Amino acid sequence: MKILLITEDRSDDSEVLYPLYRMIEEGFEVEVAALSKKVISSKYHFTVEADKTVDECRAEDYDGLILPGGSAPEKLRLSKAALRLTKEIFDAGKPVCAICHGPQLLISAGVVKGKKATCYPGIADDLKNAGALYEDAPVVVDGNLVTSRRPQDLPFWMREYVKLFE
Repeated sequence: MKILLITEDRSDDSEVLYPLYRMIEEGFEVEVAALSKKVISSKYHFTVEADKTVDECRAEDYDGLILPGGSAPEKLRLSKAALRLTKEIFDAGKPVCAICHGPQLLISAGVVKGKKATCYPGIADDLKNAGALYEDAPVVVDGNLVTSRRPQDLPFWMREYVKLFE
């Protein structure tokens, strides 16, 4: 099975590396996509290489989607290709997870209305204004969607995301 992880520069290091390695540990192939093929620099000091651009990715090639946080989602939500991928994977009922500011892509892709979700407290109003049913909890699962608030929630977030594939 293949998972797509979409991120950009200024992502949160732990929110990229933890799910990347966790899904590899589970036996998944994980491809990283960004706006361009490059080495992505996270907020602190880790890097990860983008395998593809979001323009090159097709939703039908993936079994799930990971949307890390940090400042990257703010940049990615301006990309029509990133929004298209997010919406197509979500609408296909494939497992999607987002943490921290990652739900900004879900908001801009128009997929959160009526869904229970959480996020970093600073964008909770954005999530509510997009029609989501906001919950302040370490992890919130609603159908194919798994969301979390911050790096401290990573173990709960990934545990629930992996369950969607069992």
